[in-house]
Amino acid sequence: MASLKALKIRINSVKSTQKITKAMKMVAAAKLRRAQDAAEASRPYAERLEKVVSSIASKVERSPQAPKLLAGTGKDDVHLFVVCTSDKGLAGAFNTNIVRLARRSAEELKAAGKTVKFYTIGRKGRDQLNRTFRNDMLHGVEPGDLGKIGFEKVQEWAADLTARFEVGEFDVAHLFFSKFVSVLTQEPTQLQLMPVAVAADGSGPAGASAAVEYEPDEEEILADLLPRNVAVQLLRAQRENAASEQGSKMTAMDNATRNAGDMINRLTIQYNRTRQAAITTELVEIIAGAEAL
Repeated sequence: MASLKALKIRINSVKSTQKITKAMKMVAAAKLRRAQDAAEASRPYAERLEKVVSSIASKVERSPQAPKLLAGTGKDDVHLFVVCTSDKGLAGAFNTNIVRLARRSAEELKAAGKTVKFYTIGRKGRDQLNRTFRNDMLHGVEPGDLGKIGFEKVQEWAADLTARFEVGEFDVAHLFFSKFVSVLTQEPTQLQLMPVAVAADGSGPAGASAAVEYEPDEEEILADLLPRNVAVQLLRAQRENAASEQGSKMTAMDNATRNAGDMINRLTIQYNRTRQAAITTELVEIIAGAEAL
């Protein structure tokens, strides 16, 4: 049985931990509002741009002279997984769920005879994937605070990915991130980043197939929109991740705070029982000594 001193030290230690988790929950709640507003503000633009690019691409003949971001490399043997996570932990299953989706998709492609490479944005994703796919890691980026990433930074990543695609390092790129739904729900999401995805029937997304005349022509528009779409989708992923990270962290710290409270209650009961047993033992010894005299 633990001594009274050991129990008291442990109770004080858990109380200190509870104060830390409560403070971290409050910080996450404060950051969540800004991150959620940014994610919700960028989501309509990113989704609409994806539909517009897909709609225009469905009307353009994919000739050998077409941009690679439109026509692709003509094969799908090598797949690049752009896995976006955070640099920090203590956010529940936020990072793990994204990596799990990427790992499951990679195993399916490998089983089909494809080659899979990884381009990680976030230290946590890189560390987890290194355990299984160490030889398939292509490049890793540590973005820092997800809530402070601007368009200039994602443009650098988009330019790097586009350059690698142009020289033929991979045939298809997939983007993995966590879509923010609510504080309690974040959905791991996968979408095709390069080349631009077009509906199988060539009609483009629903609601985007109306007859439209473009000036300048479709090729010139796509030459500007295709690289921009890559950067916008990367920015969307980072903003969705920023909100998802704070929501998951807020939930995790709330659970940790409540668990710490439960542990304090159990340790306090154990402390009181141990103290009462010690007092009872001392009284029995005193009474026995008095009767002996």
